[in-house]
Amino acid sequence: MIRSFLFVPGDSERKLQKADGVGADAIIVDLEDSVTAENRPRARELAREYIDGRDDVWLRINPVDSEEALDDLQAVMPSAPSGIVLPKARSADDAARLATRLDELESRYNIAAGATRILPICTERPRALFSLESYVGATPRLAGLTWGAEDLSAALGATTNRDAEGNWLSPYELARSLCLLAAAAAEVPAIDTVYTDFRDADGLATFAGRAARDGFTGMLAIHPAQVATINDAFSPSENEVRRAERIVALFRDNPGAGALAFDGEMVDRPHLVRARRIIALAKSIRTRQQG
Repeated sequence: MIRSFLFVPGDSERKLQKADGVGADAIIVDLEDSVTAENRPRARELAREYIDGRDDVWLRINPVDSEEALDDLQAVMPSAPSGIVLPKARSADDAARLATRLDELESRYNIAAGATRILPICTERPRALFSLESYVGATPRLAGLTWGAEDLSAALGATTNRDAEGNWLSPYELARSLCLLAAAAAEVPAIDTVYTDFRDADGLATFAGRAARDGFTGMLAIHPAQVATINDAFSPSENEVRRAERIVALFRDNPGAGALAFDGEMVDRPHLVRARRIIALAKSIRTRQQG
């Protein structure tokens, strides 16, 4: 389970090297918004060199309907990135189109079939909001769904996407909720979007805490200083893990029960599902820390 995805501009060798020691669960080498068109050829070279031999490094390509997307993939796929972040996806058809290209490139570069995952940014185009159900069963490469507010607000012609207190305005809260629901329907993780004010540590902690509360399993980051706060927000506490283990043990000892008394309250199958997720997440975090 990936808690933190850190974006790093693909044309900055200094920032790429700095990213190694930050503690992000995954790095996203960006060839899209943070890199100008004239710098992309060099960024592709740096991305290929950086990704080669590393685990949990992803690549954000340009939109799959652009001419540059194929250039991005052909340049970097020889290094076998863990996954591709797909921006400005119009629907799951774009993910399926990307999956077909990955089939060809994995075969060409002797990469295990299906090894390259896909994480679509599924709300950056207004039309995309009307097709989120299409991700259900779209491709086995689907690693999750995430969303974006900046491109969406630009497409809408909005002057801002937050109110004076920093809360999402209604169109963006809708996009966030639909992303979360679509991910649940597709049975993949939901990853919350970036918190753009990287100097506001308290605001980030609140934002990430709400995301974890609502059911997101991780979050995008745009600055190394955000990673520790994000990791903490999406890591279960020791008390939560112990409680989860007790719930799992209770149902194991009572296999025929649909609902059971637990610490003065009733727990049922949804509580068991959540408990198992907490235990799996804790195990994943321990494995990552040990490795």
